[in-house]
Amino acid sequence: MLDIECFTYLNRALESSISPIVILASNRGLTTIRGTTSPLAPMDPGLISAHGIPPDLLPRLLIIPTHPYTAPEIRTIIQTRSRLEFAAPTTPQLTEEATTSAAPKSLAVRSSLSPEALEVLTTQGVQVSLRYALQLLAPAGILARARGSENGVISGSDVQEAVALFWDAGRSAAQLKEREGEFIC
Repeated sequence: MLDIECFTYLNRALESSISPIVILASNRGLTTIRGTTSPLAPMDPGLISAHGIPPDLLPRLLIIPTHPYTAPEIRTIIQTRSRLEFAAPTTPQLTEEATTSAAPKSLAVRSSLSPEALEVLTTQGVQVSLRYALQLLAPAGILARARGSENGVISGSDVQEAVALFWDAGRSAAQLKEREGEFIC
């Protein structure tokens, strides 16, 4: 996070006639503003303010709270993304059949998610992160095609195998912490 000198500069820049648009992100809550504690008085907590932002700058900000996605929202995002992930563009057809159809297809679906796979991905999205769940779509699709699934349907076992092959950051850090002594030379 920024210190008091940076906030002073931002405050001055915002008063300029060509002021920039500044976007800040914080999860600090009510905390000490960096740079306001005195090294001579270690017991002095310094200036405490919301998000560690000076009180003269706070009223000038538009605060937008964010909330974690719920399981149904994650499921919907994964469904939408899987439709895009597994769709391949098709070349336009200038045949009589293509021109007479009400909605010509511009995308051909290569793979799709089974309900079981969608549930496993949703669980991963809730427990780990939405990004990790979405990143599992491609390897799960490759595993399904390698397995020779019918119509490219990705099963729950394909997703579970992708989870076993591609670790999330939390599992990776836990594994490294477990084996910490083995890597010291």
